[in-house]
Amino acid sequence: MAVLQERMSKKALRLHPEDNCVVSLIDIHKGDLVVYEDGTIMANSDVDIGHKISISTIKIGEKVYKYGASIGSATALIEPGDHIHTQNLTSDYIVGFRH
Repeated sequence: MAVLQERMSKKALRLHPEDNCVVSLIDIHKGDLVVYEDGTIMANSDVDIGHKISISTIKIGEKVYKYGASIGSATALIEPGDHIHTQNLTSDYIVGFRH
């Protein structure tokens, strides 16, 4: 029963231990406590299912890690609980990609 309750309380998934973001498993609303394997953060904005949420401070130019690999660089300061998307992340790999 405790294992089932633990699984039901998770709202996000950290895909790799070195990731600095989690992936939302449900639609999350500003102010929600987001529970993941290693901790809890408060969402700073609404985040749709499948989108990324920062679990640490990521400075401009620093890499965002998902799956244990860099998926791009921060274009703005990203605080824990922030939605990570095109407003604050740029791909380092797709030529011509702009937000």
